Amino acid sequence: MDLWSKKVWGIITQVTLILVSSYGATHGEVCHSPLVPTLLPSSFRSSSQLSGSHGPGFAKLNRREGAGGWSPLSSDRYQWLEVDLGERTQITAVATQGRYGSSDWLTAYLLMFSDTGHNWKQYRQEDSIGAFPGNSNADSVVQHKLQHPVISRYVHLIPLDWNHNGRIGLRLETYGCSYNSDVVSLDGRSSLLFRLSPRPRQMTRESISLTFKTLRNSGILLHAEGQSEHSLVLELEKGKLLLLLRKGRSSPDSQHLVSLGSLLDDQHWHHVAVEHHSTHLNLTVDKSTLWVQIPPRLTHWDHDQMSVGADLTLGSRRSVGFNRNFHGCLENLVYNGVNMVDLAKKKDQRVTVKGNVTFSCAEPVFVAMTFTSPQSFLRLPGVTEASSLGTSVGLQFRTWNKAGLLLTFDLPEQEGSVWLFLSKARLHLQIHKSGRAPLELNAGSALNDGQWHSVELISRRGHLSVSVDGGDGATAHASPPFLITTGGQLFFGGCPADGSSHECMNPYKAFQGCMRLLTVHNQPVDLIPVQQRLMGNYSHLQIDMCGIIDRCSQSHCEHGGSCSQSWSTFHCNCSGTGYSGATCHSSIHEQSCEEYKHQGNTSGYYYIDVDGSGPIRPQLMFCNMTEDKTWMVIQHNNTDLTRVRALPGKNQHSAHFEYASEEEQLAAVVSQSEHCEQELTYHCRKSRLLNTPDGPLLSWWVGGPGGGQVQTYWGGAPPGSQQCSCGQMENCVDPRHYCNCDADRTEWANDSGLLTHKETLPVRSLVLGDIQRPGSESAYRVGPLRCHGDKNVWNAAFFDKETSYLHFPTFHGELSADISFLFKTTSSSGVFLENLGIKDFIRIELGCGTASRQRGFRGCIRSLQLNGVTLDLEERARITPGVQAGCPGHCSSYGSLCQNQGRCVERPNSFSCDCGSSAFTGAFCDREVSASFKSGTSVSYTFKEPALNEPNRSSSSSPSSSVHLDLTLRAENVSLSFRTSQSPALLLYVGSDHREYLALLLNKHDMLEVRYRLDSSKDAEILRSKVRNLANGQLHAVVISRLADAVSLQVDQKTKEDFNLTSDVEFNGLRSLVLGRLHESGDLDPELSRLASLGFTGCLSGVLFNSVSPLKAALLHPDTSPLVITGPLVQSICGSTSANPYAAETTHHLSGQSGSVGTGQPVVNAIRSDSALIGGVIALVIFVAVSALAVMARVLYRRKGTFQSRNVKTAKPEDGPAELAFSSQTSSQNGPKDNQREYFI
Repeated sequence: MDLWSKKVWGIITQVTLILVSSYGATHGEVCHSPLVPTLLPSSFRSSSQLSGSHGPGFAKLNRREGAGGWSPLSSDRYQWLEVDLGERTQITAVATQGRYGSSDWLTAYLLMFSDTGHNWKQYRQEDSIGAFPGNSNADSVVQHKLQHPVISRYVHLIPLDWNHNGRIGLRLETYGCSYNSDVVSLDGRSSLLFRLSPRPRQMTRESISLTFKTLRNSGILLHAEGQSEHSLVLELEKGKLLLLLRKGRSSPDSQHLVSLGSLLDDQHWHHVAVEHHSTHLNLTVDKSTLWVQIPPRLTHWDHDQMSVGADLTLGSRRSVGFNRNFHGCLENLVYNGVNMVDLAKKKDQRVTVKGNVTFSCAEPVFVAMTFTSPQSFLRLPGVTEASSLGTSVGLQFRTWNKAGLLLTFDLPEQEGSVWLFLSKARLHLQIHKSGRAPLELNAGSALNDGQWHSVELISRRGHLSVSVDGGDGATAHASPPFLITTGGQLFFGGCPADGSSHECMNPYKAFQGCMRLLTVHNQPVDLIPVQQRLMGNYSHLQIDMCGIIDRCSQSHCEHGGSCSQSWSTFHCNCSGTGYSGATCHSSIHEQSCEEYKHQGNTSGYYYIDVDGSGPIRPQLMFCNMTEDKTWMVIQHNNTDLTRVRALPGKNQHSAHFEYASEEEQLAAVVSQSEHCEQELTYHCRKSRLLNTPDGPLLSWWVGGPGGGQVQTYWGGAPPGSQQCSCGQMENCVDPRHYCNCDADRTEWANDSGLLTHKETLPVRSLVLGDIQRPGSESAYRVGPLRCHGDKNVWNAAFFDKETSYLHFPTFHGELSADISFLFKTTSSSGVFLENLGIKDFIRIELGCGTASRQRGFRGCIRSLQLNGVTLDLEERARITPGVQAGCPGHCSSYGSLCQNQGRCVERPNSFSCDCGSSAFTGAFCDREVSASFKSGTSVSYTFKEPALNEPNRSSSSSPSSSVHLDLTLRAENVSLSFRTSQSPALLLYVGSDHREYLALLLNKHDMLEVRYRLDSSKDAEILRSKVRNLANGQLHAVVISRLADAVSLQVDQKTKEDFNLTSDVEFNGLRSLVLGRLHESGDLDPELSRLASLGFTGCLSGVLFNSVSPLKAALLHPDTSPLVITGPLVQSICGSTSANPYAAETTHHLSGQSGSVGTGQPVVNAIRSDSALIGGVIALVIFVAVSALAVMARVLYRRKGTFQSRNVKTAKPEDGPAELAFSSQTSSQNGPKDNQREYFI
């Protein structure tokens, strides 16, 4: 079952439980009866009352007796009203009303529930919001239906806010129905044993359900086992529920363990259900359901006995914890529809009772208190006289924080202070006494795990000890020469914030967590008088409840992020997950090669996360960034040409292909790509392929999603045709057949082509059937899956007016919403998206930092995804007036990616770089073109070739011959890079029909010279650079620019050098450009002629003369360019700055594969020499215009919430046409990834 199915199943289970619990126990009646009207006044209690007529007994809905409702003596957040319903009752709703005829009403309140009148539990909504909105006047009734019913006897209401022109005033009602249950209490030594045989008939679904409450964090709830040693154990371990499935008793491989829930030792009822469905089960704890796949060896259940409260194998030890009995209460234990507690109550013969078992829930009363904030503290009075015997203080605490003050008090007569505190999750005791060195003890570790820990501080004459968890955690001892006694008041958790108490100083953090079982001098402290303000003092304290919450139990951390927490928040560690953000929701990888390319990346291996923040894991793929398309290449286990070898007894050959990507990723790649293809080739000699369309099928292949479907066509033909490419083209070697191989000839033939129908890709397996006949020989090749085009990333709409909009169905994101898109605009504000519900809405808008009127968005929105689903903006835009499909101005956004004089070319979706006028090549004109020269190598480019100029003008396929130069020049720009150890050496020569020339050379002093002879009647003018040591084998770049008589020369990053010519300013009758050896040197002076005859040994790269790239033409387009090549010319990477200085000796020819497949026998397992750059993730998107932002958020949103992106740069609209202007000059280097933020609310 996939992740989505698991989530759906969990939601269905929870909804079913809620719906079932909303009805009465009898006759299916709705559980919504008023519960308060018949209660006696004694059923009501309150913190205080303003007068006898304002007592809690008058707080009944719509009643006017007394003062018309309850009002406390003072209006503050420490007031409360409590209602005793008389017995445990199912509560489904609550309603409030102000005090009759007054200005007194609540505007917000909390609800608490309890079975005993102590240990209250706060009710929280599904979205973790605890407060309920109250009234707006004294008479109207505001009712709230509880999202999940509560089973409780006592209702406790705490006012949070009220009408500030009045005071707290309240009348209330609760709604629900009676609740019946079967309860059993176990004391930690008792248990129940049920014999389940004769076993019920085989059932398609087995189930166990129960409800429990306990104060112990560990203990076995039940253990069921059968004769085949299949067993099931439900056990509490550190407050979590463990489910253990096991076969046998020893091997760890024969068991399966899962965990769910947390803090289940809070003495509140918790519901557990296990539903077994053959190969899986659903484990439910309260509102959380976990779908569990069961290993095949554990799917068979044959339980014939079940122990409740104890292990069936007493005395054994297991890896999941000690064999301890359960201490607490169980309710409504039902196994396959049988109420097991009812059987025990009726003393059924199938039940054996062990120990003291009672059928009611007897529970101890422990009054806990919650320190909710850094301002929380509790002050208790100390003893009036210091004890000569010493002192002792004890307490229990639980917290998530690593630090916090537990207790502090002063020594008698102001002789010093004592602090008991947590630091780095360890317990520390620090004593400062006047005139003595500080004394410090520490004990325990990892005390911030949310479990209850006991602490005891004991001081007797000559001995001091502090222990954690009764000594099990650790005990620290000391023998101070003085007695530790409490000289005054004791402060727990912190100190008063107003500084009113001079006896309390807290140099440490305040404690946030729960405490209980406080003892002073071995006497327990009763906290109820403290709550009633009869003893001590406190602030920001919740007494008679522990409000700890485990935010990591139902972890919000996605994609394997690890959760840690403090008292008030949680943190997700996303290291190593491939995701980032508050909840590890946002992928750090792109969804396609297309996105990587448009961040300026070149070909290489990249992690692709096809569904972004979805459940599919990112995987490494090869991205082939060509000038035209961006290919995503997915390899499988055999892409080589493979000879078929017939095996004895087998008439067919089968091949199965396993892909480097997982199934879900394969399906997503094929789905979101515009085009996919896979090469399918068969070489044959007397081995037929498909036979005829009407004859029996000899061979086939299986392709498509999942397990795939049988396909009966070959590459280049349509699905279902039972033909090959030659059959479609009508050029098969035998017209009577539709495949070349079906002609059954003794000569080698082949059928090859591309499979391009996405519905049938990828190829999963191949079956070849005509391989056993004498003389049959064959070989096949299934290439990698190749896809290009991302249907998601370029899906865009252009809104040219503020009134333009696209309408889609309402987006359902009740509890969470994942919205992402790209945009560009010149406006400073505008609404991107608004999702309207009945009462709630989501709005995402661009704001300038101040409140402004709501206005529409003017600009482009691209790649809009809602919860991972891309909305088809273009399809909707085509039928919507005022909105254009696609987005204009891709070159204004991405044009800066075209480097080295490459020209950006607009496309309907995306753009490309035309490298025709650049000396470089590649997707972004960023790949240098270099060659290694020997002394005999010569490249001569002829300018006087008009027949070749026109046809290739503006052609990117042969860019170097694309420009027909004016044969008379008044200016030129020359650039190249070189690497050599030769000096002197001629680097470049440009000659003319008028004996004029330009020569670039290294002289014998390893310095650069530029020689111009623009007047044939005069000697050449020599321009010498001052840069030395250029023949050192390192790469050097040269740029020469001339305009009339002004010449500038720059070497590497050195200072530009300027010169002036004196002879002439026109370069007349241009004839040719030569690199390397110059064979015709009659027009040169003797020195230059001798130098030209030596040739050049070394590397030349990126040679550009105005817009002519002679070296690029010679290497990439030698057959279509006006040039002559003599001697060895080998393409190299020697022009790279990281290349080996001797790269000329280690270059390779650019060939696609070693060997060839011609008319003879095919070459099998030919080695491919494709070069691949191993790349990482470069978090840079050049997303131009005035502003750029990717909004990706996971929002648990409140009602009527808006989100504004404010810190976004904007610019003024430019003058120009009516359409939105996007300046190509305002390129933002801060792309979406840089501005992306994720919040958890």
